[in-house]
Amino acid sequence: MKTKILLCALILPTLLATSGLAAPPTDPALHEKALDTLKKGIAFRTVIPGDQTPAYGAYLKSLLVQSGFKPDDVTITPVAGSATLTARYAGTDPKKKPILIIDHMDVVEAKATDWTRDPFTPVVENGYVFGRGAVDDKFDVSIIVTVLGKLKHEGWKPGRDVILALSGDEETLMQTARRLSQDLRGVELVLNGDGGGGLLSEDGKPVLYEVQGAEKTYADFAIEVTDPGGHSSRPGKSNAIYQMSRDLDRLAAYEFPAMRSELTDAFFRASAASTPGPAGEAIKRYLANPDNPAAVEELSANRDFVGQLRTTCVATTIVGGHATNALPQKVTANVNCRIFPGVASEAVRETLVKVIADPSATVTRQNDGSIDAPASPLRPDVLAAVTKAVHARYPGLPIVPSMAAGASDSMFFRALGVPAYGVSGLFMKASDDFTHGLNERVPVDAIDGDLAHWESLLRDLAK
Repeated sequence: MKTKILLCALILPTLLATSGLAAPPTDPALHEKALDTLKKGIAFRTVIPGDQTPAYGAYLKSLLVQSGFKPDDVTITPVAGSATLTARYAGTDPKKKPILIIDHMDVVEAKATDWTRDPFTPVVENGYVFGRGAVDDKFDVSIIVTVLGKLKHEGWKPGRDVILALSGDEETLMQTARRLSQDLRGVELVLNGDGGGGLLSEDGKPVLYEVQGAEKTYADFAIEVTDPGGHSSRPGKSNAIYQMSRDLDRLAAYEFPAMRSELTDAFFRASAASTPGPAGEAIKRYLANPDNPAAVEELSANRDFVGQLRTTCVATTIVGGHATNALPQKVTANVNCRIFPGVASEAVRETLVKVIADPSATVTRQNDGSIDAPASPLRPDVLAAVTKAVHARYPGLPIVPSMAAGASDSMFFRALGVPAYGVSGLFMKASDDFTHGLNERVPVDAIDGDLAHWESLLRDLAK
């Protein structure tokens, strides 16, 4: 799940003085190779369940082998109805831990009848590549494979091994990433193409770059209320629908305590000067005193900032009753939580039980594929490499640490103590981001900058 900056409306007004788009020059042949890889990748319908993900992996393997990888260095492994791809680029010092690049090959479903163009027939039109996965996340997959192929062809020798690991079901239950994290848990750090990235203003000027160092734990909880039911002509004191309504009212009124971390402190510091109006003033008061109740309350009321302050839980679906002329026997509500890193999901479940205060209700964690994972430390070497790569394109552009609300494969490595960072080099306008939506598209002119971005990161971090 590619996650993007959500603060554009707040920070755009004060950052537009930054220099305009200045993608570094790239070999036209390399540009065309990356574009062709993306177009051909979109044509693989890697929706889960389905059988196109192994074929897409085989296609990517063929590109790596053509560029100089040995066939045995690139492995396609069937996992849980999908597949993974791993490729090892050998370094010169076996004593150093490898650098791991991760991303995913699968995409969310897309129905051709809903789209203007067939979602799995790539189309280049008006400066965009259209198709499912054009952004999430076959863009960065294509760029990374192209860069690794370029480096291999040129004979580059990293100091440590560089391993590429592509999962096959990131958009569903993430079983392939679980497998990869266990197999590759001994790496130095993880660079994830499915996170981070840059924001452009609507007139194409760079606004900021986001490096993702954490993500909130995704957790679905089912609240279930049961009742004997009966004929609707004979209502009594109990009613499962009414009971659920009261339970959800209590949940709606509850607010999890405000929290902070090294990452969120860095985020607010980076956002303070560039956020105009009352929100910017509230951030400054919060930084001066994180226990300032008025500042916390004001930021919590802002949808762009509440997720950086606390765990959030909200009802998203409800199913109940079995007939229009019968009293309901069962009502189930799904409550989706985005949990602050470091807070156990079981502790959140226990809090939900206390908040709804209904002995007749059950609260159960659902099989959502997510696990608890801490934030990654803001490593100076990673921040320095990211800053160098971004400033080569946009000198002085703000580098903003972020905690994503969406889930990615990084969580499985963070849970094992391996630091992971979302470091995509894709810069886009907010109006161009149709991730998971209709008519997904990516700007063609974003290719050259992302190619240079990934090459810079690898040359600096794989020494």
